[in-house]
Amino acid sequence: MRSTTLLRERLLRAGMREVLTVEPASGGLAALAGTATRQDAPPVFVKAFAEAPGDDVFVAEAEGLAALRELGRVATPDVILAERDLLVLSLLEPRPRSEAFWERFAHELARMHTGTIHPRFGWHHDNWLGRRRQINTWNDDGFAFFAQHRLLRWLGQPRVEAALDAADRAALERLCHRLPDLLPDRPACLTHGDLWAQNILATPEGRPALIDPAVSYTWAEVDLAHVWSTSPPPEAHRFFDVYAELTSLDGDWRARMPIIQLRQHLAVLAQFDDDWGAADQIRATLAPFRKRT
Repeated sequence: MRSTTLLRERLLRAGMREVLTVEPASGGLAALAGTATRQDAPPVFVKAFAEAPGDDVFVAEAEGLAALRELGRVATPDVILAERDLLVLSLLEPRPRSEAFWERFAHELARMHTGTIHPRFGWHHDNWLGRRRQINTWNDDGFAFFAQHRLLRWLGQPRVEAALDAADRAALERLCHRLPDLLPDRPACLTHGDLWAQNILATPEGRPALIDPAVSYTWAEVDLAHVWSTSPPPEAHRFFDVYAELTSLDGDWRARMPIIQLRQHLAVLAQFDDDWGAADQIRATLAPFRKRT
């Protein structure tokens, strides 16, 4: 396959000549990925782009993994190599299909969110969400940060312009103006930033481990909304209750999830020809903010 050939070529170019085989990995959307077996060395997980969208994509991902591990105290894979064209990580395991795993993850995510409160929203430089830059300019106002850098920043992207009409875009601007009325005033904390179920794996010992971050200091509910909105498995049914108990989350949080998840739906719409229903979900969330004629 072309993808595994490219991954093998990148590994060889990086000096990893003990590679025996490369098998493609499923689940990733932005980059090519696979598992490489090596002679006299453990297997590794490999990512590459046929054409990298920027020089710092994998360096930023490696930094995000380090932040989650060192600041957030959650498990991540070890970074073996991070270059412009190649990322090599230690191999994780599929997450177990158990309620206990998800309850443990609720504890670890709650600890990360409550233990990394920050006075400002943003990050010390921009990073990446898929193949698009994530703008992280510092802001003291969470509502302004979320409106400008997580929602309105997607307007002007060709696929978004094609999918949303002028009334939709105006409705998004109205929603952004009303964010202080729609969402509670919460502090910033360290967030994973792309926390769909496929990015939750396990260490060999069974501890929850995270991959593919788009880290920043922003509302904790950005992570919660992504788990909530991307079909978590049945065994995760206690995750949300446990997380709410640990963080004193109010009972209205579910009603806020569609508004917060607009950020991820817009990002999907901007990047992929198949938007998996993102445009329809965006329009449904924006419907109350469209002007009546």
